[in-house]
Amino acid sequence: MARAHVEEPAPQVRLSDGTIARVVPSRFAAGWELDVDGTPQSHVDLDDPTHLHFEYVARMAAVIDQLRMPGQPLTAVHLGAGALTLPRYIEHSRPGSRQQVVELEQPLVDLVRSALPLPRGGQLRVRIGDARDVASRLPAGLVGAADLVVSDVFAGAQTPAHLTSIEYFQVLARLLSPEGVLLVNVADGAGLAFARREVATVREVLPHTIVLAEVQTLKGRRFGNLVIAASAAPLPTGWLPRLMAAGPHPAKVAQGAEIDEFVRGARVVTDADATASPKPASSVFDV
Repeated sequence: MARAHVEEPAPQVRLSDGTIARVVPSRFAAGWELDVDGTPQSHVDLDDPTHLHFEYVARMAAVIDQLRMPGQPLTAVHLGAGALTLPRYIEHSRPGSRQQVVELEQPLVDLVRSALPLPRGGQLRVRIGDARDVASRLPAGLVGAADLVVSDVFAGAQTPAHLTSIEYFQVLARLLSPEGVLLVNVADGAGLAFARREVATVREVLPHTIVLAEVQTLKGRRFGNLVIAASAAPLPTGWLPRLMAAGPHPAKVAQGAEIDEFVRGARVVTDADATASPKPASSVFDV
């Protein structure tokens, strides 16, 4: 008698807050997803690191592609590891890049490294600890030297409050080189009250600020991800509108007067009044 096929259980670990992190086959595309407590956190295609299924990650990569000269190594700091999607992308597209990743959960890092092995030879160091605390204590050689700082930290489906304030973004800004770029992933829904305050807060620290998002999300009509890109120096944005409009879902870049209007009336977030990002409805992640 033939034996029934038994599927292997998905690799998983329990995190410090009691939630379960699992690596599962992607429901929508080739590759794998890191799922934490039912929230898809990352997508990785081990065969093609340039395959960026999550749209907000692809928008981040579009900005990263314009940093320095094409293919030139970068110095990057990533706050929030996930499945290391962007570090893999940078190592593939810019070999020799020096990258630091900060992640709160050692079990999560161990799970990702075991289930989704990193390519050999990359200059990637993972530091365990709170993103803000570790960022404030990185080696002196990184201060003022980072071409890129990425803040994409979620506890479950929310960004913790202490990673949303002007004091936090001041810590990140001191890592940037004079032309370095900060990328922040912000999740928000109808009205965009949280996102408007985040953009106002980032712009207070880094005056050249733009926002990339799907059109309906940017209008506050649906829950989604907005990418803030900011720098002390002018950003090269001439190519972005056409790229964002190309799809697959129409997106746009808000800049200049649009940013002025976007943040009108929005108060800068401080440690004294910071709140976690809004929690999305579970239906947001349904097929």
